[in-house]
Amino acid sequence: MGTISAYETAAGKRYRVRYRKPDHSQTDKRGFKTKRSAELFLASTEVRKATGEYIDAQAAKVTISTFGAEWLRTQTHLKASSYNVVETAWRVHVQPVWGPRQLGEIRHTDVQAWVSELSAKKSPTVVLRAYGILAAMIDVAVRDRRLPSNPARGVNLPRKVGKQRHYLTHGQVQILADESRHNATLVLLLAYTGLRWGEAVGLRVNNLDLARRRVLVQSNAVRVGGHIVIGSPKGYEMRSVPFPAFLEALLTEQIAGKQRNQLVFGDGNIYLATPTHGDGWFAGARKRARLTDSSIPVGLTLHDLRHTAASLAISAGANVKAVQRMLGHASAAMTLDTYADLFDDDLDAVAVALDIAKTRSDALP
Repeated sequence: MGTISAYETAAGKRYRVRYRKPDHSQTDKRGFKTKRSAELFLASTEVRKATGEYIDAQAAKVTISTFGAEWLRTQTHLKASSYNVVETAWRVHVQPVWGPRQLGEIRHTDVQAWVSELSAKKSPTVVLRAYGILAAMIDVAVRDRRLPSNPARGVNLPRKVGKQRHYLTHGQVQILADESRHNATLVLLLAYTGLRWGEAVGLRVNNLDLARRRVLVQSNAVRVGGHIVIGSPKGYEMRSVPFPAFLEALLTEQIAGKQRNQLVFGDGNIYLATPTHGDGWFAGARKRARLTDSSIPVGLTLHDLRHTAASLAISAGANVKAVQRMLGHASAAMTLDTYADLFDDDLDAVAVALDIAKTRSDALP
């Protein structure tokens, strides 16, 4: 229990409350005009300590810059590529604005004004990422009992509009592969297995089971800060992905003369760099392919080949669980949410089946 003592000031007698914080360090609060008010403060403080609701006002005086640096050091669970995105957003958008401010000085209206201003200049993706970092940091401060609540929560945020997905037909995939020249097999593999770019270029010869026509996805080669970083696949789970029979001969040719631990694509030793969107080999292949088939989208990306794989699999009759496992989604619900537009035919089939059932029912005596 704390103590209360009186002291004299120019304005008259005042009271000081001296007590221990939950970490057992001693502190005090001065300036109470009556002993009764000092006693009430001490009693309420002891109750908050006992119930775990005590907030250390001094701990809220740390700056966002200092607290943010500590928070970043704890993000060891993030992959290198994800950490790089978070660190960049912190350094570019969060720290310059909030760095000098103390945790206890942040107000809900200030955060809303910042989000609104940033939204006028940047895309929803950038805004949501920057806001998410600030809010996540303050969540930790609340759990540390530095603040009673998070003033960043509950602000109005911009809506993220999903990028348009492009789906190629079998014929269009072949045209694109032909125009990709020495990268033709890579393009076909992406379009018929749904592998991500980093998963495909990270494949080694011993990841191919040509007899069973399976690709074992064990790693992901991602460029971070100009360097290739090898990590686990997205979701941290390895998966076995089937490939169609026509790819067997092409993959056999691709790995001819290579050792089991060498890379499938490229020279076997150096990871292929992601082609630049505007003038890389994929952009050139897309441009040439459009001369043959102008319906091939101008904005087609490498990631659209993953979407194409989902589309071709579904149109071939694959169920959502099979597509989920092929793509490495966390759940079938995620696959459905992502590719709901590809299951429209299933909805039509439901309506047809119900109509047939109703007709049969009406015909019964």
